[in-house]
Parts: sequence; structure tokens; C-alpha cells
Amino acid sequence: MRQLITRIDDDLHRRLKQRAAEQDRSLNDLVTSILEAALRDKAESLRQRIESSGLRVYPPRTVPPPVRSREEILESLRGTGTAVSEALAEERDAR
Repeated sequence: MRQLITRIDDDLHRRLKQRAAEQDRSLNDLVTSILEAALRDKAESLRQRIESSGLRVYPPRTVPPPVRSREEILESLRGTGTAVSEALAEERDAR
């Protein structure tokens, strides 16, 4: 574990100490958590700010269509024509 020594003004030190006391934690623990939060992924920080501001929009949920069986799909295509099959057959015959 490393130590970090830094100079801060008296007012900042007083406010940090006060907050640590309010949260019943050490000054070191508070400062460490503040520094870790400052280095977190920007996207995560943005997500948290959006969430806490109440601006997050949830898209409406849609119900997916039921899964059809192979037989149902083939039946739905019956009578739609043979143009593609004929074109493929002609291409094969031309080779």
C-alpha cells in the first residue's frame, strides 16, 4: 500500500473531516473513496448522473412475435410463386 502526501487548504481539510465524521468513517477512507469515484469510467459516471437526475428514459417494452414452426412458415409461403426456384434452376442448367 502506498502513501500519498498532499497539501490542501484548511477549509477543505475541515470539510473533509466533518464529512468523514458524519459518515462515521476515517478521513483516509473518505478521501480514498472520493479519489476512486473521480477515476471511474466516464460513461458510468454519466449513467449515474442521468439516473439520479430522473432524466433516464425507458423505451416501451414490446412483445416479440410468437416463434413459428417450419411447417407454418412453409404453409404461409405456399402459392407465392416459383420465380426464384426457376431462376436458380436455369442458372444451374447453364453451367
